[in-house]
Amino acid sequence: MFKTAISLGRRLFEKIGSEKVKQNLLQALPFLVGSVITGLIAVVYTRLFAFAEHGTAYIFHASKYLFFLITPCCFVLSWWVVKRFSPYARGSGIPQVMAAIELSSPRSSALVKKLLSIKVILIKIVSSLVLVFGGGIIGREGPTIQIAGSVFWKINQWLPAWWPRISKKNMIMTGAAAGLAAAFNTPLGGIVFAVEELTKTHISYFKTALFTAIIIAGLTAQAFLGPYLYLGYPDVSRLSAYIFLPVLLVAILCGLTGSGISKLMLILFRWKKSFKKDYMHLAYLMVCALIVASLAVFVTESMFGSGKELITKVLFTNDKYSPLYVVLFRIAGPVLSFTSGAAGGVFAPALSAGASVGSLIAGWLHLSATDTNLLVLSGMVGFLTGVTRTPFTSAILVLEMTDRHNVIFYLMLAGMVASMAALTIDKHSFYDHLRAQYLHDLTHDEKPVPAIKESQPMAT
Repeated sequence: MFKTAISLGRRLFEKIGSEKVKQNLLQALPFLVGSVITGLIAVVYTRLFAFAEHGTAYIFHASKYLFFLITPCCFVLSWWVVKRFSPYARGSGIPQVMAAIELSSPRSSALVKKLLSIKVILIKIVSSLVLVFGGGIIGREGPTIQIAGSVFWKINQWLPAWWPRISKKNMIMTGAAAGLAAAFNTPLGGIVFAVEELTKTHISYFKTALFTAIIIAGLTAQAFLGPYLYLGYPDVSRLSAYIFLPVLLVAILCGLTGSGISKLMLILFRWKKSFKKDYMHLAYLMVCALIVASLAVFVTESMFGSGKELITKVLFTNDKYSPLYVVLFRIAGPVLSFTSGAAGGVFAPALSAGASVGSLIAGWLHLSATDTNLLVLSGMVGFLTGVTRTPFTSAILVLEMTDRHNVIFYLMLAGMVASMAALTIDKHSFYDHLRAQYLHDLTHDEKPVPAIKESQPMAT
């Protein structure tokens, strides 16, 4: 069917008079098709993810003790699916896309296929849905980026020989940016993410394709989900004159904590590599799952899921201040879930962890509701920056999620300060370390690939 459509399209373009117009249309078409497909998949994935989280909540309220069985089973099943069918579908998906961009050459197509493929898409979705249903503290945004990169990569592969040459690297980068934009409904965030995190190529070489793909993917998602904001419209009016001081405090704490848990997860990954038998992985999964289930059952249900409910609670209700134990659980939760080896992202859990830190500090300082909301947003930016080292992406994402343009300078301040604080823990981001590990595993090089080239400037 695809070949038939290509043949019909070729005949149509042959009838177009201008050779320049034909070239431009042929080069734009793969990006347009990929954008629509990405938007549709993002919509389906979003609804399935929400359905899984609602299923978790329903069972929890009916019989919460069932999760002492459900959580371990889901952790094991989600890990096994990845291990058995697509090992590089594990985790977030962003480091895999970064590695694929670096490997995107004709000689490395076989390696990129392990990172981006239809099988990766299916396993990514299945594994993450199973894990979140079992109470895993993960997000869908990182997986959506790998899914979108896979879509654009496959479309590039399917193009016939007579089609005008399109850079595989640019296709993957554009797909990843479109995936983030569709997942969060944040087009500017998708653009900044591509520039700040993914691209080593000057944006002028593919800016038209990038902007077009992000717009079309976002519009496709909006056609089904509506022009929604990821979080809503928190009140950040009538801020105190001194509020920048608590913002700085929250940014420093979140930058340090985000970088700290990233380093802890990397240590756990290295430790797990020493496991020689599958039963050792199973034992680790069982321990993590039982800890998550116990905390949810005996302490707080907010331990489960991506944490979006916690963010909306502190932003839009009178229950503004998170207790310390909730903060600790939201920080520990991603460590227990992400190191399982199943599929799932850290974007949303990082945002909820930062929100809990911001609300905790606001409670300690007895701040007003509007000042508290700003600290929550600043904590989200700071914690995500501590993990990713992309302060501008983090600030723009939170800005677009809430449509609060009057606090953009506070959010950018939080991102910059958090990035500098994170450097004291580790000068490279969590994703850079994982990208290097994927490249090392794929190429079977005896010497580890450096996390980031020294000649490349750090995102600060």
